[in-house]
Amino acid sequence: MSLPTSMTAVQLVGHGGLEQLQINKDTPVPTAKSGEVLIKVGAAGINNTDINTRIGWYSKQVTTDTATGGEGGFDTVDADDASWSGIPLQLPRIQGADVCGEIVAVGEGVDAARIGERVMVRSLQEDPASDKPYYCITYGSECDGGFAEYATALSKQTYRVNCDWSDAELASIPCAYSTAENMLHRADLKDGETVLITGASGGVGSAAVQLAKRRGARVIALCSASKAQAVANLGVDLVLDRGADIVQQLGRDSVHMVVDLVAGPGWAPLLDVLKRGGRYSTAGAIAGPMVELDVRTLYLKDLTLRGSTYQDEVAFSNLVGYIERGEIKPVVSGTYPLTEIHQAQEDFLAKGFIGKLVLIP
Repeated sequence: MSLPTSMTAVQLVGHGGLEQLQINKDTPVPTAKSGEVLIKVGAAGINNTDINTRIGWYSKQVTTDTATGGEGGFDTVDADDASWSGIPLQLPRIQGADVCGEIVAVGEGVDAARIGERVMVRSLQEDPASDKPYYCITYGSECDGGFAEYATALSKQTYRVNCDWSDAELASIPCAYSTAENMLHRADLKDGETVLITGASGGVGSAAVQLAKRRGARVIALCSASKAQAVANLGVDLVLDRGADIVQQLGRDSVHMVVDLVAGPGWAPLLDVLKRGGRYSTAGAIAGPMVELDVRTLYLKDLTLRGSTYQDEVAFSNLVGYIERGEIKPVVSGTYPLTEIHQAQEDFLAKGFIGKLVLIP
């Protein structure tokens, strides 16, 4: 198969506003190195982590919500800790944690029979430079990702998927669904337990709803009133407005687990509704990273508070099985040409949709 030498890609050239995302139509097509595959990208989903990295929200100098700097960035960013890993980003960088596509070439040591496979790339991977537990990298952050016509990935992190979904639907899965699956897996959500999910209309939230129902849990979702019916259609048992007094609505000590993607000023009541011995898991803080914790609530109720970034491999391999067996469904709200990434991220920040927005090269 003859491959082009150049491609269209979106390069992040610095931390800041949308102007830091530059469309380069003469980017060299990468070559698959030893242990790698070359993927012709079919679609690439947009995630909070892409925007957080662009605007430098992970910097400890930033204490506000993500939307505040979403379009223009922040004046207080320290580039030395502006990536999620705390290590300065190597620029320019092709972002894009979500990738679906077809393997078109392989590097040394990779079976050529993989050429032609339809694949997803595992978005959160063990750090190849470290054997320490919990050290990991994000595809499209510590290495180039999917906001391009072609992308390379480690063969062992690239999973074949057999399904009849569109490229846009398949690209909605890797980052959001693996994040949600990992949270439920590590907290060991059980059949019959009750889980409260914040930000339930977003990519991770809507994924968590489906994955929790798949486990047999009773699901309570928090989202805006305008999205309540769409979230209810995902199978939740109860939808509450995101501004609701959840202690009044649900009662204290009423849920086994909280899946939180929002944090911010409404955080404290989440611990009040947890049962004694309950589990709280977070993988985001779109309403702001600073919260107020009454430590007495934590220890007197024997609560477990868990951050969730590092993912066991099973979290991703599970997803492939769920897709192939028809146990989950994609929630894609809109697609955009790759070259319209600015508009796509503006719409992402406006949060006027359910599920995922996806770019098509």
